Amino acid sequence: MFVGTLYRKMPAAVELRGIHKTYDNFVAVDHLSLTIREGSVYGLLGPNGAGKTSTIRMMIGITLPDEGEVWLFGEKFHREQLRRIGYLPEERGLYKRMKVLDHLVFLGRLRGLSADESRKRATGWCERLQIADWLHKKVEELSKGMQQKIQFVAALLHDPDLLILDEPFSGLDPANAMMLKDIMIELKKTGKTILFSTHRMDQVERLSESICLIDHGRSVLEGDLKKIKASYGKNTVQMQYEGETPFDHSELIESVNDYGNFVELRLRPGADSQQLLKMACERSRITRFELVEPSLEEIFIDMVKPHA
Repeated sequence: MFVGTLYRKMPAAVELRGIHKTYDNFVAVDHLSLTIREGSVYGLLGPNGAGKTSTIRMMIGITLPDEGEVWLFGEKFHREQLRRIGYLPEERGLYKRMKVLDHLVFLGRLRGLSADESRKRATGWCERLQIADWLHKKVEELSKGMQQKIQFVAALLHDPDLLILDEPFSGLDPANAMMLKDIMIELKKTGKTILFSTHRMDQVERLSESICLIDHGRSVLEGDLKKIKASYGKNTVQMQYEGETPFDHSELIESVNDYGNFVELRLRPGADSQQLLKMACERSRITRFELVEPSLEEIFIDMVKPHA
C-alpha cells in the first residue's frame, strides 16, 4: 500500500474503515479501507463488478456496511452530512417527463434551496454547460450526453463540499468531457473534494492525485498516484512506428499493449532498451521511442490480470 506520511496527516473528507458488504453469499466489498483528504481529486478504479458502486453507496448511506465504519469530514457518518455532498450516480435518475428547469428546481428544493435560488443556480450552470436552450424541454427530449450534463448540474446545485461522480464522462463526446474536466479542476481549486469512478484511465491519470484500485471488493493498490507510478520505475517503452510491427516475441519484452501503429511495451528485468530500439529500427521506421513510467492503464491491466 502506497500512502505517504503527508497524505495521512492531511484532513480527511472521507475515511472508510474496513467496510464490508455481502449480498446473500456474494461479497461485494471486502473489508475496504481508504482515506480521501480534503481538497483533493481521488480516483476510485476497478473492473466491472469490482465493488466501486457498492462502496460509493455505503459512503453516502444508501446502504449500510455489514462491518466497518464510514467517516465523513472528521465525524462518523450521520444523515446531516449529506447536505455537504453532491452525488452523480452511474445510472440516470431523472424524471423523463419533467421539464429540465422544473426538474432542477425540484432537486434544489430537496437540497434546502429556495425556488428562486434553485432557478438562478440551475440557469447559470446550464448556460455554462451550453444547454440553456433546453431548459424548457422535457428530459426525455435530450440526448444521453445532455442528460448527463443535467445530472452533473443537479450534483453541483447546492454547492457541496464533497462531489462524488460515478462515471461522470459517460455518454459525453471529447469536447463535453473536456468541459466537465475543466469544471472539476476549477472546483478543486476552490477547495472542493472530488471522488470519481470511471473506466477512463486517461482522465484518472490527468486529474487524480490519489487512487484506489479495487478488485473483487478488495483494495489492491491505494495511495498517491505519482508515488505508485514511480515505484514501477521506467521500464516501459512507448513506440510510434510506420510499416511492419517493429518487434517479435523477444526475450527483451515482458508484455505488449499494441494499438496498431503505436505500442506500449514493458521490458523484462535487466533488458536493454537500446537493444530493443536497434531491433525495431531493423524492421520498421520508428518515429517515436521513449522510455517512461508505465501508464495507469498498464498498471490497471497488470493488477487485475490474475482475475481476468
